Amino acid sequence: MKNENTVNSDEHFFDVVISGGGLSGTLMALSLVDLTKADGSALTIAIIEASPVLKNASLTYDDRVLALSHGTACYLEEVGAWPFLSAVAEPIKQIHVSDRGHYGKARLDASEHKVSALGYVVEMTLIGQTLQRALEGKSTLANKNVQWFTPDSITDVQWQKKEVNIHLSSGVSLSTKLLLGCDGAQSACRQFANINVDKSEYGQCALITNITTEKPHNNIAFERFTETGPIAMLPLSRGRCSLVWTLTPDLAAQMRDLDDVTFKQQLERSFGSWLGAITDVGKRVIYPLNLVQAQEQVYHRMALIGNASHTIHPIAGQGFNLGVRDVQQMAQLITTHLASQKSQEIETGQDKVNDIGSFSLLSEYAQQRKTDHQQIIMLTDSLVTLFSNSLPPLVVGRNIGLKVLNYFSPFKNALVNKTLGY
Repeated sequence: MKNENTVNSDEHFFDVVISGGGLSGTLMALSLVDLTKADGSALTIAIIEASPVLKNASLTYDDRVLALSHGTACYLEEVGAWPFLSAVAEPIKQIHVSDRGHYGKARLDASEHKVSALGYVVEMTLIGQTLQRALEGKSTLANKNVQWFTPDSITDVQWQKKEVNIHLSSGVSLSTKLLLGCDGAQSACRQFANINVDKSEYGQCALITNITTEKPHNNIAFERFTETGPIAMLPLSRGRCSLVWTLTPDLAAQMRDLDDVTFKQQLERSFGSWLGAITDVGKRVIYPLNLVQAQEQVYHRMALIGNASHTIHPIAGQGFNLGVRDVQQMAQLITTHLASQKSQEIETGQDKVNDIGSFSLLSEYAQQRKTDHQQIIMLTDSLVTLFSNSLPPLVVGRNIGLKVLNYFSPFKNALVNKTLGY
């Protein structure tokens, strides 16, 4: 159940307990592992994960790839993970947006915005392995202040005034000042806190696979809007592309079940000749697409992070990046809080309580994340409505919009800044 890491003598109390050892949870731990309290001791962290992720990282992740924004890459470098990841992350140097059968086109170029890449594309499994590797190294250096409980899961949560008590399926009980729900779209933390969600079903599925094409992708990401749904073609390592094809559930199932030759023909017909013929195609997987928003971001001594708080449409590739900014904001607030505690102790000569689960800290987190959440959800929701609709007025409007985007610098700069993750 546990790895070899140990913590202080009271092994069942941790300063922070993280529910979920996937991408958000591991990154959250990595962001906190170097922090120390007012007495100079390391912040103690527990991670609870249902899958045996320490034995095989691929068990926690599926075959999808993620588009990492420039801002996400910078943050991964800040916490020490990017050096491991940069060798396998494929840069996006240009983005081509087009509407099949219509005149609207837009081009975004990294060189125009003085960055080496607009983003990077990498497999989820590789990101997970990288974060674990970086965390393991830092945890060792920091006197092994991170302890995993895996495979294990939460069976009950009891909120007390000064702490949270967490019971695991293994029979182990933990207590903490701060519980962070990094446990995905079906978050146990969210459910135990009875936090309701707002859910919108798009009536769409994403068909995902990796392909090889006749022409090299040249580090160009394509967003192609078609009568059957948006097609994203993302540059991937080893000359491959990652395909994300938004379709109705029935059509997605039909496309998944086609033989490879027929599927390649259908994809070429919809995507066009930008990359020449489709020469090879991998396993096709379908994921339903919904917008899910937690009605509250925080609870008593608890905060929701990443997909536990929000699951959005992949049309703009912003879901994971939005979660990274959740992690970044929470880590910054905890860092500032601990620094303030140390400063007060120096000034007064008295020990201060390092209550990182305070109402004020969690309220600030919820307030600071609110605007970013609203903006990204509005952006993706609007794009789904605009580009998944064949009504003539919307078709005309979106093509005018693409032309304006291509030639009106302030509009383009605003969109690129959001795409870059700032």
